[in-house]
Amino acid sequence: MNLLKTLAAISSMTMLSRITGLLRDSLFAGAFGQSAFTDAFNVAFRLPNLLRRLFAEGAFSQAFVPILSEYKNQHGETATKTLVDHVGNSLIWATLATSVIGIIGSPVIMWIIASEMQQNRAAFDAGVLMTRVMFPYIVCMAFVSLGSGVLNTWREFRVPAFSPVLLNVASIFGAVVLSRFFAIPIFGMAVAVMIGGILQVAVLVPALVRIGMLPRLSLNPFAGLHDPGVRRILLKMGPAVFAVAAAQISLLINTSIAVGLGEGAVSALQYADRLMEFPTALLGVALSTVLLPYLSKANVEGDREEYSALLNWGLRLTFLLALPAAVGLAVMSKPLIATLFNYGKFTAADVARSAAPLAAYGAGLVGIILVKTLAPAFYARQDIRTPVKIAVGVLIATQLMNLVFVPLLDVAGLALSIGAGACLNAAFLYTGLRKRGVFVPQPGWLGFFARLAVAVTVMGALAWICQVQLDWTALRAHKFLRIAALGGIVCLAGATYFAVLLALGFKLKDFKRTAK
Repeated sequence: MNLLKTLAAISSMTMLSRITGLLRDSLFAGAFGQSAFTDAFNVAFRLPNLLRRLFAEGAFSQAFVPILSEYKNQHGETATKTLVDHVGNSLIWATLATSVIGIIGSPVIMWIIASEMQQNRAAFDAGVLMTRVMFPYIVCMAFVSLGSGVLNTWREFRVPAFSPVLLNVASIFGAVVLSRFFAIPIFGMAVAVMIGGILQVAVLVPALVRIGMLPRLSLNPFAGLHDPGVRRILLKMGPAVFAVAAAQISLLINTSIAVGLGEGAVSALQYADRLMEFPTALLGVALSTVLLPYLSKANVEGDREEYSALLNWGLRLTFLLALPAAVGLAVMSKPLIATLFNYGKFTAADVARSAAPLAAYGAGLVGIILVKTLAPAFYARQDIRTPVKIAVGVLIATQLMNLVFVPLLDVAGLALSIGAGACLNAAFLYTGLRKRGVFVPQPGWLGFFARLAVAVTVMGALAWICQVQLDWTALRAHKFLRIAALGGIVCLAGATYFAVLLALGFKLKDFKRTAK
């Protein structure tokens, strides 16, 4: 299989997801702006989102996919289907029980995360209610994570990559339509999240039926726990949960700090997060999705040369595409925020406050994406303890950096700490792989970096010169002109970057790679 084509296919689906996500966020900003109620929604959504990453996407995928790949390649279809049935039953029942507990305990959870929001009792109560509405979302995402892991192992990448589009479509429907039916309009967004989760489940079911791997669930929550494969996954999930928990605890601490920075601070960070996640998902998540099953297969077969070559390919692509994205976010932060969100209730002051953390994210974007490329190299070897130890250290380092950066940079300090922590994480992951001798970089990295440095410097300088010529918030009344100006600068900068690379001897064929 041509991995570059596969990556392009996944990235195209992810691009569609991110474009609809930006449209969703633009409509959200215009409809609701930055207020105590938008902060309440963002805090409420982070709670089930945290658990989704903890139990479904993050820890579960890291433990499940390598063992599923082992079963598929060594134990046959019948044993693999049995494993999928038992794992699916355990995961769904566990997240269902967690959801019930979360619904009951929402007031306490909301108080722990955002106690200062109680100063605005209406917003706090709205946050509690929205948390209750959205908590069952984790059950849907547990199934989606299971189904995506199975489909990716069967090299069916398109449907899992497309499914997030449905959440965005549902959210757009919530902002435009559902919000009109509630006394507090933002409640429509909470309902839309649940609709999006159900739609994602629905789109995966036919794909799983087609390959004969739709999990069969039991009314007995404990059915399948005796399965050795399930127990192995649970053992692997233990440290994986701890690793993901460390990152999510850091995120919750940051949310709590942002609440204390005044109304709208959580939302400002959230808008910056959305744009940071665009290149992160387009490259980092797509690469992780492609690499994990193939690295797992190479590890099972004991092919260390293939394993190292796959990782080398992934790292080169990361630097090739993440560096210009990082410079673009830093240089174009205000034009991006203004063009995408500066409508309706989203003011010029909101643009300035959201642009600052976006520029700060640019400083750490390469590290954020590198972690998503390097971590699968450990998960494929069923080594989750090493990333756990690193994650705990990074959590501590990130919060220590917050003590320095937040007083100096306000909400942008939170973003800078996250990015700097990710760079530390990537550095330790890389060092661990080298020390174990499982990754040996192929020749040519020094020249590769030198050419990238020239190209990204020229691109960044050109983008900066172009964007300072315009008053981006003053163009609010001319939205199509502003969109055209942003698109023109982005296209010109991108064309310049790749033109310089081609002039310096880069060839697309050098990044082509096939795998069995």
